[in-house]
Amino acid sequence: MVEQPAVNRRVTGSSPVSGASFPKENDGSETSRTVCAQNPEGSEPKMRFPHKVRYRKGEAVIYGRSKAYPRYRVAYRVAGQRKVESFRTFSEALAVANEKARELNAGNQRSLLSAREISEVLSAKVELSEYRRETGQDASFLGSVTSFLHAMRRLQGTPLSEIIDAYQHSIRMVHKKPLADAVDEFNAARQAKTVAESGKRPALHPTYVKDTTRWLREFSRMLPSHHVNELERAHVDLYLGSFDKLSAKSRNDRRNTLKMFFRWCSRKDYLATDHRLLDAEGLRTEPSDSEAPDFYRPNELRALLENPPASIRPVIALQALAGLRLQEALRLDWADVFGIAGNIEVSSAKSKTRARRLVEICPSLEQWLQPYRGLEGKVAGQWQTLNGYMQAFIALRKSLKIPSRKNGLRHGFCSYHFALHQNENLTAAMAGNTPAMVHQCYKGLATKSEALAWFATSPAKADNIVPLRGASAETH
Repeated sequence: MVEQPAVNRRVTGSSPVSGASFPKENDGSETSRTVCAQNPEGSEPKMRFPHKVRYRKGEAVIYGRSKAYPRYRVAYRVAGQRKVESFRTFSEALAVANEKARELNAGNQRSLLSAREISEVLSAKVELSEYRRETGQDASFLGSVTSFLHAMRRLQGTPLSEIIDAYQHSIRMVHKKPLADAVDEFNAARQAKTVAESGKRPALHPTYVKDTTRWLREFSRMLPSHHVNELERAHVDLYLGSFDKLSAKSRNDRRNTLKMFFRWCSRKDYLATDHRLLDAEGLRTEPSDSEAPDFYRPNELRALLENPPASIRPVIALQALAGLRLQEALRLDWADVFGIAGNIEVSSAKSKTRARRLVEICPSLEQWLQPYRGLEGKVAGQWQTLNGYMQAFIALRKSLKIPSRKNGLRHGFCSYHFALHQNENLTAAMAGNTPAMVHQCYKGLATKSEALAWFATSPAKADNIVPLRGASAETH
């Protein structure tokens, strides 16, 4: 009989082999002998399979060889997962079965991992230690894996590297800036543009900047504790929704101001480049059903030209018979009026659109301007400021009992000129407008006979309008 070595595993069960001995063990006993483990290689032990190996609460099962499975198999469960390993000899299978039973009893779940998986876990532990050393922040293995998988589910197939690149180019570069401070910075930069250098016009009109400043301060006061990068489309909708009683044009003015501010914030890196605030529903431009422009009648124009102080007469005539905007007329010098024969030069520095244009002087306008030849300086004279001119014009209109018609002189020119020529391109070129605007706003407002009467408005007595010759306009 072959000598039977001891096997240092507790094994329970019985074998039908004659002479095999499975002594009864005391609790905690570590040794048990069985002839099943001593069969020569290639021979099947004389025992029943499957064979269970237990150590207290731990259990593993050995399955015998068969035609389908030519090796011994050891099966066990860890955390509800079944694991199976194969062995060439029964002794190898029994040794592993005893080892797994002891590990399972002790609660050791290392058995779930293959050698490769154990290597990966150890490598991950090194990475976590390096991360802690570099950042000073702790990150658990489970927390790291869970966060990563959560992110991958949300990305829905988008590579994580692409998301990181987008973050590097947008969100990470954003500087936290309180909304109120950003508004003040924006307004201050624009306020500086209302001051013109000597001999030049300012880049922005002070009244316009005053309005936009007020609107943006309203917006920032609504969100007193917010930073710019915390703004949401709902905030924009809430602000604009509070002006439901204003006209569509007034709301559109506020919309345009917010759009301008958001673009500036993006350039300053106070907003991410993909902030999407401009997609807010409240920022959609409303169609405004504006009323047709009102304008003066030919008889009213004659009264306005025959009765004013000499210094504001040319400003009235330039608006009514040349289509200049009031601010453009106030900026002109006499050299601009008489420098090019038959034309008024509106330079880019004096044009609202900052585009130079020449305006043809019609015969009636020529008669109203003729007495002013030889003068120098500003056309507006002592009324060169907007407020000064408006006070004088309003007093004149009221004295003549003519109703107020907003921007009625220029609107009269555009309406009558288009009615007379039926050419929106020609009218737009004269007025410094666009053909589409002329067609939309001035078509069908006047008849040709009314237009002929408007442009036939000439002085009845030239000596009534002659200023002091050789004197500057400021004295008239």
